Amino acid sequence: MERLIAQAAEIICNAKLTMALTGAGISVESGIPDFRSAGGLWSKYNPDEYATISAFRQDPEKVWKMLRDMEELIINARPNRAHIGMGELEKMGFLHYIITQNVDNLHQAGGAKNVIEYHGNSSTLSCLWCEKGYTVEEKKGVYPPRCECGKILKPGVVMFGEAIPPGVLNRSFQIAASAKALMIVATSAVVSPANTIPGIAKQNGAKIIEINKEKTHLTESLTDVFIQGEAGEIIAGLVVAIKERAGLGI
Repeated sequence: MERLIAQAAEIICNAKLTMALTGAGISVESGIPDFRSAGGLWSKYNPDEYATISAFRQDPEKVWKMLRDMEELIINARPNRAHIGMGELEKMGFLHYIITQNVDNLHQAGGAKNVIEYHGNSSTLSCLWCEKGYTVEEKKGVYPPRCECGKILKPGVVMFGEAIPPGVLNRSFQIAASAKALMIVATSAVVSPANTIPGIAKQNGAKIIEINKEKTHLTESLTDVFIQGEAGEIIAGLVVAIKERAGLGI
């Protein structure tokens, strides 16, 4: 693993623009199970009934039964070594953008600022009817949370059946086309449209560093350096290796 981390560190140190694509696996170490895993939300709630925008519009009170469970998972979670390490890489100037499919705000809590959220963020609420917005803190402990107009509020996450915001898509594609290194961290990269980012980056000359517990469809087709294991351990090791190469001390 040390040899592979050293290879990845060399790629990142030589790249003018490095981006990362992260998925649910990066937050598992923070106590948030992958929704699709055996202990995840979809084992308890049918996403067709609870996670679509049409279900929310039809019966928001029912959907908030699932959203409350999701919120309780997220609100108690804290950034782990992977989030903190990526925040540190950004501060050092070696990681320029993080594109995440997660809604848990843990990248920001770990110190990262340039985070593009494909599926929104669970820390905000909005009214689909009058468009007024709130923070989760403003409605803490109120279920279901209601707007001052009386309607039930929707969390700021992209539900099934909703489009990814065009500005988010366009920005992510622009960055992928300019990146010289792409870190794929704790994601199988099968969910569209985020799964197109590795291909865009590779076609434009980026080196692909994949950090996953298991091989994916990308490992043999696009990946230049595959490091197998826990994201927290690997990212922490990568921070140390980059500091050593850059002469920044530890």
